[in-house]
Amino acid sequence: MLLAFDTATPFVTVALHDGERVVAEYVSTDSMKHGEMLAPGIAAVLARAEASSRDVTAIAVGVGPGPFTGLRVGLVTARTMALALGIGVYGVCSLDVLAAEAMDAGHDDFLIATDARRKEVYLASYASRHRVGGPEVVKPADVATDQLVIGRGALMYPEAFPNSAGPEHPDAAVLADVVVRERFELLDPDPLYLRRPDAVETAARKAPGGEVPA
Repeated sequence: MLLAFDTATPFVTVALHDGERVVAEYVSTDSMKHGEMLAPGIAAVLARAEASSRDVTAIAVGVGPGPFTGLRVGLVTARTMALALGIGVYGVCSLDVLAAEAMDAGHDDFLIATDARRKEVYLASYASRHRVGGPEVVKPADVATDQLVIGRGALMYPEAFPNSAGPEHPDAAVLADVVVRERFELLDPDPLYLRRPDAVETAARKAPGGEVPA
């Protein structure tokens, strides 16, 4: 069985795939609680499928882009479980997961935009069932377009993306399908950061005396 989960957005999503179909799913109802919700989510899908961790033969995990803390929770969990169980772990760009769902809905030429905070979005472009640009972090006004834009980032900035649609966040069930069918590039389970963590940036700005220069 393939256990899939993504923590690149404010919500945690988990799914269990038996090789032919998704047999259990879980989506957290509390945002920004990745550390508290991922383990119960994994336990929930295993219980619903009447399976145990020993039945898991591989892990799929969203690698972002996304906030540092959320990504870290998902990727550390994936690596730890894979090591403990002696199984493989496959990473997928979280924007590719959204794109796969959009393709399943019949879309072909579109952009994916997710919330990057700081009034920015993570953006990637897709055509002919492939990612053809990005991901990158940009200001919506700098990439305003009438093209179809899918994801939470698009819905947050209607003035820049007037032609927007859901889904808003990656779905672990789609993530599992992407890995099983190898619909997009499979990556190492390393975080796809497009900017440095805030704490590192603050430290880097400090002068030798410990003060932050004006």
